[in-house]
Amino acid sequence: MDSELQIDENPVALVERPEVDGDVPTPSGGAMIVFDSVRKIYEPNVAALTDVSFVIEKGDFVFVVGASGSGKSTVIRLLLKEIEPTAGKIVVGGRDLTRLKRSKVPLLRRNIGCVFQDFKLLPNRTAAENVAYALKVQGEGGTAIRRKVPEVLNLVGLAHKMTSYPEELSGGEQQRVSIARAVVNHPPLLICDEPTGNLDPDTSVGIMQLLYRINRAGTTIVMATHDREMVDKMRRRVIALEEGRLARDERRGGYA
Repeated sequence: MDSELQIDENPVALVERPEVDGDVPTPSGGAMIVFDSVRKIYEPNVAALTDVSFVIEKGDFVFVVGASGSGKSTVIRLLLKEIEPTAGKIVVGGRDLTRLKRSKVPLLRRNIGCVFQDFKLLPNRTAAENVAYALKVQGEGGTAIRRKVPEVLNLVGLAHKMTSYPEELSGGEQQRVSIARAVVNHPPLLICDEPTGNLDPDTSVGIMQLLYRINRAGTTIVMATHDREMVDKMRRRVIALEEGRLARDERRGGYA
């Protein structure tokens, strides 16, 4: 990866954290996510997570890394309450997900932006319409949509592509539309699942610079990734999973 990723050395004031020593982290009043002794067993008796504990503060930028099968996807699905933990406690934005009623899940997800490896854009809608659709399903009115859509597409550098369909956009541009859709309502938490997985190295740098700016504006970002070089370059907090267990939690970590 030849392109240089320019990152401020002190983007957000983070709480100093010790290396993993077996103790359950103590959440502060600014905690966005709390995993407390979380265990997830898939049938038949497959342990995806075993007693995983960590705290992510508001404003953090955190990489979740590990080999395939280490538990990264399970962490993402638990945060979105797509699945339930077998044991333990999960708190997101002050909400105890283990006690959250199913009827309240849509409200939870409206406060979480999601960005995926495969973009998940609607192919028969333009860039602007893809972003607008996310607002419509949340009940936004026409006036707000007409104001917010151009603003967010300008933020991600695609003001000139508003009327373009996904097939007319490059992979990097499609991911920028996906990010615009995820942050158009300024969610406090953005979850990214391999957002650079389908992109070339130079394009990946641009996406990471965009995510960094969004984080600088106050959004907490949790990013599951296999992108070793990007993690090593950014030197942000790293939560490393290994066979479903928390192997490392480093404030300015690398991939390995």
